[in-house]
Amino acid sequence: MGKRDQRDPAADGPTVLGRAMWSTVCSYLVLAVVGAGAGWLVGVLAGWLVTLPWAPMQGPARLLTSIPEPWLPVVGTVAGLVLGLVAQHEELVIRLTADRVTLTRKGREREFSRDAVATSFRDGGELVLLGHDGGELARQECDMDVRRLADAFTEYGYVWVDADPHRDDFRRWVPAAPGLPEGANALLTARQEVLKKKGPSGDDVRELRDELARLGVVVKDVRRRQYWRTIRGAGPAAD
Repeated sequence: MGKRDQRDPAADGPTVLGRAMWSTVCSYLVLAVVGAGAGWLVGVLAGWLVTLPWAPMQGPARLLTSIPEPWLPVVGTVAGLVLGLVAQHEELVIRLTADRVTLTRKGREREFSRDAVATSFRDGGELVLLGHDGGELARQECDMDVRRLADAFTEYGYVWVDADPHRDDFRRWVPAAPGLPEGANALLTARQEVLKKKGPSGDDVRELRDELARLGVVVKDVRRRQYWRTIRGAGPAAD
């Protein structure tokens, strides 16, 4: 069953869900320390290699040993911090207000009005928003605590359910699967190839998901396998 809270829709102040500040700071510190350690270790290994006449990569090793001692750990620290920035950029940030949900990831922002969101839930490691026709408005990777998500959504009056209400409608996709709208099998074939190479977080995978949604097909990935269902109003099935 869905859950609703009695929060005043006119209440001010959005709720922003993301990684806790302490966790972000700890991640940066760990990456910086690991980077500095890696830089120091590279210097030590390079110094050892140049003492061995038979060792390969003597040229790069001599180049590294010519760098003043503090700089390799400094470069490693900077590299660790940059990696932290990249990881933070790829994390999902959810902004909730009484009238809309905003999802931001990789600098891409998507907004959904409260009236458009019929149901919200977490499916495995993904946050899912469903429209009133059963189609998916959004499916985003999300490792936030499920109770934290449920409390935040219900606080603003959104319906939150514990499991996908359409989970029994999904079928595993195989080439030329019957029952799909015309053109969907071609998109699923192309998407499967990209899924194998880049994984479910690739931009091409997401774009092809959006193309399938326009045909009335909902797709989700389980261990790089595609599962699909159709929504109300989908086009005619292919032969």
